[in-house]
Amino acid sequence: QVQLVESGGGLVQAGGSLRLSCAASGRTFSGLAMGWFRQAAGKEREFVAAMHWSGGSTDYADSVKGRFTISRDNDKNTVYLEMSSLKPEDTAVYYCAAALALGVPTRTYEYHSWGQGTQVTVSS
Repeated sequence: QVQLVESGGGLVQAGGSLRLSCAASGRTFSGLAMGWFRQAAGKEREFVAAMHWSGGSTDYADSVKGRFTISRDNDKNTVYLEMSSLKPEDTAVYYCAAALALGVPTRTYEYHSWGQGTQVTVSS
């Protein structure tokens, strides 16, 4: 199992930027696909971004393409989510997750480990 801890959430005005971090521990990080999901109040958890274990491939939800960037530093066992041009509809609890996968998983059931989440609030 891998333990995941997110950080970097907060309150930001619309149009602003934030960088979320997710630190992993407990097993080999470099062999894991990593993803970011979010859950707004009263809604289901949804996919945001994911990266292949090698860092060579990524996938994004249409709603964040061109605004969010996922990256990873295997030396630091950390995955990041750079968010820019934030909108009020980006307000949610953001979760990072890890998966043993050959591709770039985008569904919640493909991930076996989850962080506790970090709140992102975008004011208009």
